[in-house]
Amino acid sequence: MSLTEQINTDIKKAMLAREKEKLEALRAVKAALLIEATKDSSGEISDAVGMDIIQKLVKQRKDASTIYKEQGREDLAKVEDFQIGILNIYLPAQLSEDEVRKVVKETIAQVGATGPQDMGKVMGPVMAKLKGKADGQLISALVKEELSK
Repeated sequence: MSLTEQINTDIKKAMLAREKEKLEALRAVKAALLIEATKDSSGEISDAVGMDIIQKLVKQRKDASTIYKEQGREDLAKVEDFQIGILNIYLPAQLSEDEVRKVVKETIAQVGATGPQDMGKVMGPVMAKLKGKADGQLISALVKEELSK
């Protein structure tokens, strides 16, 4: 079952169960997928593109949640956090910090990076290896940390 079909099925289930909040998150995903599908007039998107779109939506919600918490709007942050939980169901499992650190160290050794000036050399290959499996901010922080040792 493709990602789009899975989301459509889950929308139907949420409608039948009257899960308003879950339905709202799923409809946002479906809308984003439909917009992407109509860009190239094929009407279809691959699961990889769908995953990228969902990751983008998760990042947007994390940013919004952070802003809401800074402004003392816990009610709005709670909604964003709930939607993040729903969207994460469709994403592959995220690697732990230790697993990401291991990949970063391996890549630094392969590239021959020696200091913070080589961050660009390291980030490209690491991001390619960990695409969709780890948060970019975590990767960036670990690369900086490892290169400054």
